[in-house]
Amino acid sequence: MLGRGLRLGLRRGLVTQGLSARREGSTLDWDGKVSEIKKKIQSILPGGAWNPLYDTSHLPPEHSDVVIVGGGVLGLSVAYWLKKLERRRGAIRVLVVERDHTYLQASTALSVGGIRQQFSLPENIQLSLFSANFLRNINEYLAVVDAPPLDLQFNPLGYLLLASEKGAATMESNVKVQRQEGAKVCLMSPEQLQNKFPWINTEGVALASYGMENEGWFDPWCLLQGLRRKVQSMGVLFCQGEVTRFISSSNHMKTASGREVTLKRIYEVHVKMDRSLEYQPVECAIVINAAGAWSGHVAELAGIGKGPPGTLQGTRLPVEPRKRYVYVWHCPQGPGLEAPLVTDMSGAYFRREGLGNNYLGGLSPTEEEEPDPGNLEVDYDFFQDKVWPSLAQRVPAFETLKVRSAWAGYYDYNTFDQNGVVGPHPLVANMYFATGFSGHGLQQAPGVGRAVAEMVLEGHFQTIDLSPFLFSRFYLGEKVQEHVII
Repeated sequence: MLGRGLRLGLRRGLVTQGLSARREGSTLDWDGKVSEIKKKIQSILPGGAWNPLYDTSHLPPEHSDVVIVGGGVLGLSVAYWLKKLERRRGAIRVLVVERDHTYLQASTALSVGGIRQQFSLPENIQLSLFSANFLRNINEYLAVVDAPPLDLQFNPLGYLLLASEKGAATMESNVKVQRQEGAKVCLMSPEQLQNKFPWINTEGVALASYGMENEGWFDPWCLLQGLRRKVQSMGVLFCQGEVTRFISSSNHMKTASGREVTLKRIYEVHVKMDRSLEYQPVECAIVINAAGAWSGHVAELAGIGKGPPGTLQGTRLPVEPRKRYVYVWHCPQGPGLEAPLVTDMSGAYFRREGLGNNYLGGLSPTEEEEPDPGNLEVDYDFFQDKVWPSLAQRVPAFETLKVRSAWAGYYDYNTFDQNGVVGPHPLVANMYFATGFSGHGLQQAPGVGRAVAEMVLEGHFQTIDLSPFLFSRFYLGEKVQEHVII
């Protein structure tokens, strides 16, 4: 059915070409008239060369087989893999719609850039293992002719997770799963931890897990720009604007229990242009919802969640923006160049930033402390009251740290189980999700993009089975709980 949808989209392009061809017989007379009109306009307007009275270059195309809502790293990854896996070059027309072409508030650009395999779910471990390979071989994937190679500045110093007596058994269980999936992770006793990282205070630490390969951090901006450059070279189209409406066709049917269900299929997307009241309708066969923190709103535009409570139609996409702070501080006597990204039992984390004894880190607030996501202002008192005490207790040298700067960014927070949503909606059959990763979307983007592309093109996941992350779990109430959330 999906293949048929794509073929219909492609046929529209062929039909358009045919119409253009049939018009060619009358072009000579028309060209002469246009030439006269141009001369008249040129004689009236100042300047030399004739220019069109209305420039439409900023508008999206009228037809696209796939419209991707969101041009962050997840949306770009889907675009890359759609073009990479298409059976014939140029077979699929892809449009990426992004409302902020500067990416000033994009979750990708404001991320700390971490990558780890220390998760509790096999699917998350597999995604991050694939992404680590992708990042290590970035120029094999994203090279562009005559363009300089990408340098992600990957720091493979690992993640160091600390556990108390209460969390030690869970950590051991997690590490067992990680090793089964192929991750190189070791367990460390407090004594081993003290010997390897003497700057750590091991009080209250019963066990630690340390990633020995494919973990660390990288430059997220470089990955974003590398993906954007590559997909443009592959023929992907970009548009700066905001999706404001979906036009759908509907079919009504009854389930075996006699309940009426409405199946929808989006066939047109309305894109409102930046700083303008105008919009452009775009006919399409597939829509990818990769709108990050705002993907819940995009889903509502398609009617998702607007049905009777307790029904599949009334089940909303539980993804919303959550604001997170990242603080940068200086500490001359802080941990050395070998320091990994450290996560304390309190949830506070830090890593080095560059070579000048600078560090960055933060802490996710409790539900009661969640800040207002309506702006990206930074609360420095949160660092003083919540973050710094935990850091100073764990690393005594941080007693004398000095905060230099800070910023805030958004998590696309899945309030149901803090895991990603991947694949099609069961009722809006041609809307696919790549969202809701709650802080680990950047590091898993290469694998998620490939999985979504496989589902669109082949109708099923091929390399990594991400069926536990399908939308249907929200209706069924089946949480896919990840125990290692940072």
